[in-house]
Amino acid sequence: MSTIKNVVLQGSNNRPFLVDAYAPEEQENIPVVVFCHGFKGFKDWGHWDEIAQAFVAAGFCFVKFNFSHNGTTIDQPLDFADLEAFGQNNYSKELADTATVLDWIATSKILANWSIDRNNISIIGHSRGGPIALITALEQSAVQQVVTWAGVNELDYAWQKEGFDRAAWKKEGVYYIRNGRTKQEMPQYYQLYEDYMVNSSRFSIQQVLSKLIKPYLILHGDADPAVSVAAAQYLKSNCAAAILEVLANADHVFGGKHPYESTKLPADSKALVDKTIDFLKTSSKNT
Repeated sequence: MSTIKNVVLQGSNNRPFLVDAYAPEEQENIPVVVFCHGFKGFKDWGHWDEIAQAFVAAGFCFVKFNFSHNGTTIDQPLDFADLEAFGQNNYSKELADTATVLDWIATSKILANWSIDRNNISIIGHSRGGPIALITALEQSAVQQVVTWAGVNELDYAWQKEGFDRAAWKKEGVYYIRNGRTKQEMPQYYQLYEDYMVNSSRFSIQQVLSKLIKPYLILHGDADPAVSVAAAQYLKSNCAAAILEVLANADHVFGGKHPYESTKLPADSKALVDKTIDFLKTSSKNT
């Protein structure tokens, strides 16, 4: 396996971010998978490395990256060391970062040396990364297929929850979300809502799905405590051509955790990866 880790790219607002790529050796025309992490996520979380290796074993180049404003830094990629950046994140920035990664794939000499197939690129989004992957698949011609893992159904989900006080958010300019793992109080500035409203048509997943004609697989666990399986059913109901598979008893991270200390994938993650690989190989033959 060939691996390049922590390549620095320039992201939104000229903030640098890191990208990794993995590929099988001595293979021609390697299909590419781009992975978008979710809210309070990062490219090195839990078992994402082990998942990357599973894709490589199946003949894929796997690319994962940190969104530029996910709260990690170049020097501390495993920690939320910049909560100000986290608070200034928004969906426009994440889409711009994803486009930057696609541009890098198109132009990188390192990846060209791996003989990747730049005409066979798929994108996967986990949790809040799901809608980012869907919008990217609609807008970017380089992407041929899309998969969401435990994806949220709409990007306004946070302030649609019962009891959420948007007026207080606007007045204070910020609200805080506690990170159960790190115990940090993580800021969400009101600019996130403003960015959403300015781009509400672009960010409407219902509208995205009505226009999406690329192969789309929805994978979701029915024991997901963070994003209900109803979100997956919403995605399917708004995209007739989509394929929905519900994994029995699987949670939001499909058995993973951080830190992850095993080299073997959890059973639910193995099923997740196997179903994704089968879909990508089958649908690429039919496109």
